[in-house]
Amino acid sequence: MTRPDTTNAATASANSGHGMATRILALIGVCCAAAAMPLTFTGPAVALPSISHDLGGSPIALNWVTNAFMLTFGSSLMAAGALADTYGRKRVFFMGLVAFMLFSASLAFATDIVWFDILRALQGLGAAAAFSAGMASLAQEFDGDARMRAFSIVGASFGVGLAFGPIASGLMVDSFGWPAIFALVVALATIALVLGAAFLHETRDPSAQGLDWPGAISFTLALALFTYGVLLAPEKGWGSAPVVALLVASAALLVAFWQIERSVARPMLDLSLFRYPRFVGVQLLAAAPAYAFVVLLILLPVRFVGIDGMSEVAAGQMMIALSGPLLVLPIVAGVLTRWFSAAVICGVGLLIAAGGLFWLSMMSTTMPASQPLLLIAPLLTIGIGISLPWGLMDGLAVSVVPKERAGMATGIFSTTRVAGEGVALAIVSAILSALIGSRLGGDDAAGAAAQRLVTGDLGAANRIMPSLSHDGLAVAYAQGFSTLLLLLASVTIFTPVVVVAFLGRKEPEAETEKGAESPVCQSPAG
Repeated sequence: MTRPDTTNAATASANSGHGMATRILALIGVCCAAAAMPLTFTGPAVALPSISHDLGGSPIALNWVTNAFMLTFGSSLMAAGALADTYGRKRVFFMGLVAFMLFSASLAFATDIVWFDILRALQGLGAAAAFSAGMASLAQEFDGDARMRAFSIVGASFGVGLAFGPIASGLMVDSFGWPAIFALVVALATIALVLGAAFLHETRDPSAQGLDWPGAISFTLALALFTYGVLLAPEKGWGSAPVVALLVASAALLVAFWQIERSVARPMLDLSLFRYPRFVGVQLLAAAPAYAFVVLLILLPVRFVGIDGMSEVAAGQMMIALSGPLLVLPIVAGVLTRWFSAAVICGVGLLIAAGGLFWLSMMSTTMPASQPLLLIAPLLTIGIGISLPWGLMDGLAVSVVPKERAGMATGIFSTTRVAGEGVALAIVSAILSALIGSRLGGDDAAGAAAQRLVTGDLGAANRIMPSLSHDGLAVAYAQGFSTLLLLLASVTIFTPVVVVAFLGRKEPEAETEKGAESPVCQSPAG
């Protein structure tokens, strides 16, 4: 039976032990879905060299293995939230999980890289529906402090998946082959489906008016064309007609999206929120982990396995140093807000992450291949730094706008973060390819070899440039990777200045609603 927003499941059974057990089981279901999400992009990153070996594909097709999922996931979050409000949050959560499970299972049987990429895109659509509807459902199941704790637990579940996803995926690839990485995803989604179906209550927004289809289509196409243009640039050149056409079309669609959102009665993106400088600051903060942390979750396993010759298990173990701090430090950051402002904590964290990136850059070229453990300290430093803002961003997203705008603010924030991660990965991959290519000679063969190296295919790069040994190609890669890390460190150092400048602004409308500037919850949005 459908209940409107005014009827809250938690309130209706607040004094019932059975009601509490029901809400806890519903929470466990959403947590299982949250834990499955990071496995969908860290797993294929660890397995990419094996996937490339079995399915083949051009460098662009292999880049879409990760980008296809992140693109559809990030661009569909706001649309999925609107559909959940209109047609029922539990229903959309259920349908999203079913789609997520089916496409995840189908990926294990893909025999062609193009179909693999298509399934990854469809998997992202299912993930967006499950994530948006699951979080919206939890917001109806819990009230007040209990809601904040529930969201924090979901975030911790995401952290567990992020921390142990690479090693779990590495073990599966090593023991059973790359198709096995999707077994754990399907298992977690199945648990989420069973618990969600049994214990979540159906709710919807009685005033919802459906999806802003023109806005959703123009936004998704703008991101898709931009990402494709950036991925195509290393092969065709930034000034080539196809790349320029794709980027111009993306810009035109973005302008169209802006105009659409200004004219519709119920926009998918409420542009008036951007008149709050602190809200703008939070969006900039949401983008920071993309280039200081998330791109490393994808690039490092590819390097460790494909270039440095580590096993998938060893690569997964190395990645724990980078993502492990997310299990604890976001909660510590919330406690620190008793004595320091959230802006200061976030700024200090980003500076620590920048220091870790600089340190990793130095180690990337000077560390002997026989001593990979020397990378643990800089990886840990990056993870510690990024964990501090990670635990505060979601609470900031809703505390810097009036209370009645919190739902829209959360949707925009999640979209900015996830879509920004996909765009950042495309841009960073293109930059890395250009940096490696310049060190290989800068001609067409060097560019083609560099694209293969970015995907971890050292053998294919050697076939393109047989005059260079594997060691010579690996050195060129390491030099390009080191320069890339310096660029990322520079951007990360600059970001805290801008973020603190915006977050330091005081806005009366937001101040009256700030409730708490000591948010402790994490978000399960990568």
